[in-house]
Amino acid sequence: MIGPIVSVETLAGWVAAGRPDLRVVDVRWYLGGPAGSGRGAYDAGHIPGAIHVDLDSELVAPEGPGRHPLPDPAAFAATMAARGIGDRDTVVAYDDVGGWVAARLWWMLDDLGFGANGRGGALVLDGGYPAWTTTWRPISTAVPKLPAASLHLAPSWRRVIDRATLKRRLGGVTLLDARAGERFRGELEPIDPVPGHIPTAVSAPTGGNLGPDGMFLAPAELRARFAGLGCGVPDATVTSCGSGVSACHNALALRIAGLPAPILYPGSYSDWSRAGEPVAAGAEPGLAPIR
Repeated sequence: MIGPIVSVETLAGWVAAGRPDLRVVDVRWYLGGPAGSGRGAYDAGHIPGAIHVDLDSELVAPEGPGRHPLPDPAAFAATMAARGIGDRDTVVAYDDVGGWVAARLWWMLDDLGFGANGRGGALVLDGGYPAWTTTWRPISTAVPKLPAASLHLAPSWRRVIDRATLKRRLGGVTLLDARAGERFRGELEPIDPVPGHIPTAVSAPTGGNLGPDGMFLAPAELRARFAGLGCGVPDATVTSCGSGVSACHNALALRIAGLPAPILYPGSYSDWSRAGEPVAAGAEPGLAPIR
């Protein structure tokens, strides 16, 4: 499978051909928006054949570190199987906010080995729903009824790090912060209790992975971006954000760039700040806390 992104043109061909193994997943969700707003957007119109998967109820554990803790892998696999996603399916996720919500589903499936057997796999629609609609592709309001499938995923998350381990490694890893620059610098914080960022983190907003057209930059451009941020050494890059969702966008971009996969801090700044850990402010990374 060529990936991890797919063009509108390719997806449109798959939809038109009625590929039986295709699972298009609408994961629209809005930071700070009312509950159910993503589903409302889906009901108003979506890519034909797409199902809607809700971030808050289907891609998140009921409790855990941070605002969007990862669910138990077995529970996640059961949820996806019940929605009709099976071992040999090709999953294409999309949103309308640049791909950072879709990247969460991509990362979860990928980290648990989905598609590792050479059949099926997870992809993100490059440009998302806006790219689909601005090229006059068909939309639908029909909600497909997919039969439950058989889905086997790894029993545990692989490329993750918790707060205590990250704290010990600060200064020895490149810690990417995918939030907007004003939140990184501490100029604005609409959600978490303390403005700022984790000490030593570098600002790497998701928007920097995209061109003016909302599409991902070319691999060479992404490689240059992440090289400038200090990435490239295996097991030495950690990606974070506010709650472990948009952090997956940088993981996706690193994959496109052909660079080593980062480690995800699922709790991210929401976990760090709520635990009362030291916080840095301003444009500079700041120094690692004294241990």
